[in-house]
Amino acid sequence: MQTQKISEINATISKYRWTICSLLFFATTINYLDRQVLSLLKSDLEVTFGWNDVDYGNITSFFQFTYAISLLFAGRFIDWLGTKKGYAWAIIIWSVGAMGHALSRGTGGFMLWRGVLGFGESGNFPAAIKTTAEWFPKKDRALATGIFNSGSNIGAILAPLTVPFIAASWGWQMAFIIVGSIGFIWLIFWLLLYETPQKMLEKGKITQGEFDYIHSDVEDAVKVVEGKNALPWYVEWGNLLTYKQTWAFTIGKFMTDGVWWFFLFWLPDFLKTQYGMTPPQMAIPLAVLYSMTMVGSIGGGAFPMYFINKGMNPYAGRMKAMLIIALFPLVVLATQYMGGYSFWWAIVLIGIGASAHQAWSANIFTTVSDMFPKRVVGSVTGIGGMAGGVGGIVISQVAGHLFKFYDELGQKETGYTLMFLFCAVAYLLAWAIMKSLVPKFKPVSL
Repeated sequence: MQTQKISEINATISKYRWTICSLLFFATTINYLDRQVLSLLKSDLEVTFGWNDVDYGNITSFFQFTYAISLLFAGRFIDWLGTKKGYAWAIIIWSVGAMGHALSRGTGGFMLWRGVLGFGESGNFPAAIKTTAEWFPKKDRALATGIFNSGSNIGAILAPLTVPFIAASWGWQMAFIIVGSIGFIWLIFWLLLYETPQKMLEKGKITQGEFDYIHSDVEDAVKVVEGKNALPWYVEWGNLLTYKQTWAFTIGKFMTDGVWWFFLFWLPDFLKTQYGMTPPQMAIPLAVLYSMTMVGSIGGGAFPMYFINKGMNPYAGRMKAMLIIALFPLVVLATQYMGGYSFWWAIVLIGIGASAHQAWSANIFTTVSDMFPKRVVGSVTGIGGMAGGVGGIVISQVAGHLFKFYDELGQKETGYTLMFLFCAVAYLLAWAIMKSLVPKFKPVSL
């Protein structure tokens, strides 16, 4: 009892884990800032290159296809190379890809550089989730994930406030170059500040109390250093697919990630189609919408703690929270009806749905570190991330063809009605499947 109290006191002396969380937050902000540039310049580029909705859908789908396939290997790559080097290479590649858009002279060029961007960005979430597993105990991981995942909202807020201005002042090429170069600034801080908790303890950067708190889970108390006597990677990687826990995460990502992709890539077009807005006019509404999603990301990450503090195990508390979260996207069904009174109704209702996605995302990512050993967290995250990317491809292709079809009939808003219907019910369907596959907490022992 005395030792526990001393450990708790020491844990308050150093809180370096939150410095690490802030690095993940800024990386995720840059990640989403880079991928948002294209959607905000869609109207201008349509005029410059003569695109239609199918062309734009193909470009975004190629990004998602590359992102999805790369995710399958990115997680394994991060597990093999280590978090520090793996994350560094990821942001170097995606920053080069983001800047490379400025060299494009047609649809093929945009698809090429979009592919490089997707290849690099595939390393962000496997690396971030693995870092969270290394630096936080299970009870804090959803909150930490919610905080760094809120960076995606900040990126989505900053993009409409800055990209149209840069493009209007210096041209669309400079928008890609300036935004893409920010990743190299982050890289300097990452290389200077990041090490594993063990190395930070040896350097005196964290206290023994913080180190003990980070490794306070039962399995960590038995064995802090993982990875020894592991199976060959190709055996262990294939072995992961035999577990229902892997499939629960994978199907959950497949069914819900596409909703976020849809909001990210098609909301500017929706505001243009429904309300005749130009990119500068969209800046404030989109900033408000994505500000709302920050609440969902951080609040959703903290929400399971209410049930965990009442005695539920982390997985049970997380699943109960996710069921409640899955109900909120239903309000998206009223978007077009209420939006008829004011576009702000549409912004608020979509904002609630997008906020629910971020809350859902913070928790579904954390189910991986709840049930799998740390050494394979990156691999499982990559497998599920790939499935989420495939779901995004399906959504982009369906949306592009649906909007083109109804646009030719003069009824493009009908296409959005159908897409909003899917966005509203996707989470409840995903939760039901996940719960049926893994009804109770069952950790995987490899």
